[in-house]
Amino acid sequence: MYRVFESLDALVTVVEEARSVPMTANCVVPRGDVLDLLDDVREAIPGELDDAQDVLDRRDEIISAAEQEAEEARSTATEEAERLLTQARTEAEQMVADARAEAERTVSDARREAERTLAEARRQSTDLTERARAEADRLSEAGRAAHDRYIADGQAEQARLVAQAEVVHAAHAEATRLVDDATAESDRLRSECDGYVDARLAEFEDTLSKALRTVSRGRSQLWRGAQGGAPAPVLHGRSGTGMDLID
Repeated sequence: MYRVFESLDALVTVVEEARSVPMTANCVVPRGDVLDLLDDVREAIPGELDDAQDVLDRRDEIISAAEQEAEEARSTATEEAERLLTQARTEAEQMVADARAEAERTVSDARREAERTLAEARRQSTDLTERARAEADRLSEAGRAAHDRYIADGQAEQARLVAQAEVVHAAHAEATRLVDDATAESDRLRSECDGYVDARLAEFEDTLSKALRTVSRGRSQLWRGAQGGAPAPVLHGRSGTGMDLID
C-alpha cells in the first residue's frame, strides 16, 4: 500500500507541475510518465481489494449465512441450556428425595431406639418393682415371724409368770413394743424400696426425654436444610411416662 500512496503522490506532482494550455484549464502532461505511474499503482494495489470486492458482492449471501449460523447456534445453545436445566432439576429432586429418605430413616432409627430404650426401662422397672415387692414381702414375713415368735415367747413367759401380775403386764408391754418395732421396720423398708424404684424410673424418664429432644432437633435441622427453613416438627402432648412425643 505504501507503493500505491507513493505513486499517487508522484502522479499528483506531475499534474501540478505540468505545463498549462493557454486560455484553458487543461495542461500538458508527459504521457509516458503518467502511464508508468498508473501501472505502478495498478501493480501495487493488493489482491485483497479484489477479494474485498468479492465479499461486498456476496455481502447479502454472507450475512444470510451468518444469520443462519447464529440462529442455529442460538437454537443449539437453547437446547443445551434446557437440557442442562432439566438435568439440574432432576439431580436436585433426586438430592431432595435422598435427603428426605435419609431423614426418615434417621427418625425411624431414633424412634426404634427410643422404643427399645423405653421397653428396656419398663422391663428394668418391672424387675425392680418385683424385687422390691419380694423384698418387702420377705421383710414383712420376717416381721410377722418375729412378731409370732415374740408373741409366743411372751405367752410362754406369761404362762410361766402367770402368778406374777406385774411381770405379766411387763411381758405384754414388751410384746407390744416388739410387734410395733417389727411393723415400723417393715414399713420403713417398703418405703425405701418404693423410693429406690421411683428414683430409677425418674432417671430413665430423664434419659428418654433427652433422647427424644435430640431426635426433635435432628428432625428440625433436616427439615430446614431440605425445605429452605421450613418449620420444625411440633411436639404434641406427653406420653404416659411424662415424656414429650414427636410427630
